[in-house]
Amino acid sequence: MGVNADVITDLILEVAKKAREETSFEPEPELTKAVKWPIKSTIGPGLEGAIACESKIGYVHGSKGWLIYRGYDIFDLCAYSSFEEVSYLLLHGKLPNAEQFKIFKKKMNNYRYLNKTLRLLVGFPVENMNAMGALRLGTNLMRQEFTHLDAEEGRPATVDAISSDEDSIAMETTPKGEVHAIYEFKKHKRKKLSKMDQMLEDACGNEACYHLISGVATLAAAITRIKSRHMPIEPDPELSHAANLLYMMNGRRPTPIEERIMDVALILHADHGMNASTFASMVVASTLSDIYFSIGSGIAALNGPLHGGANEQVIIALKEIGDPGNVAAWVDKQLAGKNKIAGFGHRVYKAYDPRARILGALAKLLVEGNKEAEIIYQTAKALEHEMIVRLGSKKNIFPNVDFYSGIAYTCLGIPTEIFIPIFAVSRVSGWTSRVLEYLQNNRIFRPRAMYTGEFNNKYLPIDGRN
Repeated sequence: MGVNADVITDLILEVAKKAREETSFEPEPELTKAVKWPIKSTIGPGLEGAIACESKIGYVHGSKGWLIYRGYDIFDLCAYSSFEEVSYLLLHGKLPNAEQFKIFKKKMNNYRYLNKTLRLLVGFPVENMNAMGALRLGTNLMRQEFTHLDAEEGRPATVDAISSDEDSIAMETTPKGEVHAIYEFKKHKRKKLSKMDQMLEDACGNEACYHLISGVATLAAAITRIKSRHMPIEPDPELSHAANLLYMMNGRRPTPIEERIMDVALILHADHGMNASTFASMVVASTLSDIYFSIGSGIAALNGPLHGGANEQVIIALKEIGDPGNVAAWVDKQLAGKNKIAGFGHRVYKAYDPRARILGALAKLLVEGNKEAEIIYQTAKALEHEMIVRLGSKKNIFPNVDFYSGIAYTCLGIPTEIFIPIFAVSRVSGWTSRVLEYLQNNRIFRPRAMYTGEFNNKYLPIDGRN
């Protein structure tokens, strides 16, 4: 591709200008202020609308199409930053200076090497496994390689926790909004940490987060290789995180354009509010389990078809449509059958997803010169137009992040079954950041269910039951 990678910055800034012309700049006052507990909120099934915590990490304004990381607009981060820098920002709350970034990148590079973990992983039938199942297995193997948490002495000690049995405090009472967290580690100083204590402490600290952000990328690439009947490739210390991901998957150094687009895609998926996988990670962490198990829970949640995987279905649908001229009839058929159309609509966004704006522009750049990819892209543009005309203003249904990401990934040589692991490679930076933030003032998650069962049933011996 004979263009300079700087053209991507220009494309993102053009998209940003259009997005900003379509919206005003006021945040939601009721959702952007400090919380005075307890609070009242309107809650729907699945805890929809519930306020579970405060966070300074990320903000999504669905009705205006905003995505903010630590105060920075997603368009600016994609135009000027990198995934490594954004990961540092999410974890530490500020952009790094030159020395901090140098140290961080060195640690990230060191943690990409998972030789023992990969030797264990190839002993499993990964080629026949679901890619996300293999990724979750890999994080458990990382946990075994780099910590002693599975050893008997590595079990969390209940004596170090306040109210370790959360049911020992009656929850069938009205929440009062405690000033301090009830479920937290006792704050005490150790004169000197033993090697074991240091490893256990690091298992829920920054080093473990760096390890996971780097390691999950190595695992995803290795799983890609194994499933295509090839051996994993070691990372290249001269390459960036995004470039290493592509290199370890296909054995070829990416072009500057490919590297930059992969980097932007990782930034776009790094965090997105209290989504299901983030919440799953935080729930596990709130029990004072370690961050490896917490991130494994996030991977498990992301595996569900209601959370990850829509971009796979988008590619399938676009290939089924086959040509832009077939779009209208295909949409007629889907809407008549009341079928969901993958890549459109979002639980949060009632405006055009800013991530889709960026990925759409990047997908257009990637398909140039590839006739098959160009047809898929033109079909996608025709489908977008048809859906916005029919449902955009009427039901606020617009393309979401999954609509164009699959096209971009396909052009980057990423197999369809690896789309969701790539999502995890990025989101692990958000998961770890949210977990660390929540643990600073931890309270175990313990919502209630409305009981709608029976009362006063009489126990009958088995011979007397119908």
